[in-house]
Amino acid sequence: MWFAVSTLFFTVLGAGWLTRLVPTARTTWLKPLLAFSGAYLFTLTITHLLPEALATPAGHRIGYFVLAGFFGQLVLEVFSQGVEHGHVHHHTEHAGQVPFLLLFSLVVHSFLEGSILVKAPGVGNISQNFYAIVAGVALHHIPAAFALMAALLLRLGSFGRAVPYLVLFALAGPAGVIVSNYVVLEQLLQGGAYAALLGLVAGNFLHVSTTILFETSPEHRLNLPKLAATLLGMLLALAMDWV
Repeated sequence: MWFAVSTLFFTVLGAGWLTRLVPTARTTWLKPLLAFSGAYLFTLTITHLLPEALATPAGHRIGYFVLAGFFGQLVLEVFSQGVEHGHVHHHTEHAGQVPFLLLFSLVVHSFLEGSILVKAPGVGNISQNFYAIVAGVALHHIPAAFALMAALLLRLGSFGRAVPYLVLFALAGPAGVIVSNYVVLEQLLQGGAYAALLGLVAGNFLHVSTTILFETSPEHRLNLPKLAATLLGMLLALAMDWV
């Protein structure tokens, strides 16, 4: 469990630190990574999260939670401006102001993702898929953290001023892991609470992953690097069954 906490925390910090090494105006390198992470998340959701949620006693109601997660993410993106899937914004209005709504939506998004990382008896196959989900969330957070830091640097003009808000985002996923495993574990294991949470995050993942996959090929042309990254992401998620 602490592996998940440290992985999520340091992945975000490391991705944010990349803005000191890579120009934020040049994001071509992000597109294959986005395609890879989008394909991984989509495959993970279809082959792991949804079957696990549907296999629970509350499985007949999971569709409602999937829809809530899908359309809830649509609402969150009104405030986050697509940072969850690597949108780097270069406009300079609101200079000097912290984008609190953007931060809030990212923190909620990350907290929910971390909250399904429960490794305990009574949660079905989620323990078997634990590391596959950790990998998916971490991969997804790399472009998100980079895009967030790029937006903060543009607004605040200083890496030092932006770092505390990056740390806040980095703590959100681990906080979800800790709360689920130590604070509300008993409640999650009773009834259909965990299944509902899994459905919410599955809907969230479906929205984010499909948006990423569509946006990486808006011209609908064959792009071999993106196609290769997409196939690799799918194959890695499938291969995690044997890890």
